[in-house]
Amino acid sequence: MTESFRALVSDMYVNQKLSVKLDLPKNRETILDLFERVRREHPVMEHFKRYKEELALESASGVFPHRWLAIRNNTVRAGEVNGDSLKGAYDLHRRLLEIVPFYLSVSPLDIESQELLYGFDLAAGGNHDAIVHEALFMGTSFGQAFDVPGATPTDCQPMIGLSLGNQIQAVFEVKTRSGAKSESDGSPEPISVYLTIRRRGPVRELREMVDHLSTLVGHGEELLRSRVVPHILLPIRHAIASNA
Repeated sequence: MTESFRALVSDMYVNQKLSVKLDLPKNRETILDLFERVRREHPVMEHFKRYKEELALESASGVFPHRWLAIRNNTVRAGEVNGDSLKGAYDLHRRLLEIVPFYLSVSPLDIESQELLYGFDLAAGGNHDAIVHEALFMGTSFGQAFDVPGATPTDCQPMIGLSLGNQIQAVFEVKTRSGAKSESDGSPEPISVYLTIRRRGPVRELREMVDHLSTLVGHGEELLRSRVVPHILLPIRHAIASNA
């Protein structure tokens, strides 16, 4: 599956977010012990950074797959960018679910939500909103409602949420950035497509989170195969090509 994505997008990433109700500890010893444990298991994650609202452990810039772990007041987030396989990202997320709660004193009752995000960047210049409108709405009743002569789309960022049952939700989102430039090389920022699979609610035991991750993965991969690739990624890619 990863190889097929590479033919469609410029970058892809698989992120995980664990949200808790109470503030997480931020003392020096706790964070450094956790980050050192992660670094020993993933030696490329050796750069400790402090941002305005988070502490992060990251791979060096330009190293792929790029991996990162970030801690904020009520969330623990992690991700892998441009990995060789989805399995590599899943292994990282699974291992973090096993060790992070113990270092940060997370209780099963403290769990607010657990989510898995699949992200895809498609390099595109020009008017992103017009591209997305053409790809996803042209010829539909909704699209025709805004087919005003002489008008140009300026904000077309659809987001749809679905309940999949058993406390699990799926959110499909398209993010446009017309006119924005990347800080690294000044090239146009991409159109991004996100699929987020989220489970809300506490757990009975911390070890259940690993099983819940497998459930999120199952839903995610099925929706990628049957919905995201054929009905979102491919149409946007074709619209980008036609507007190049």
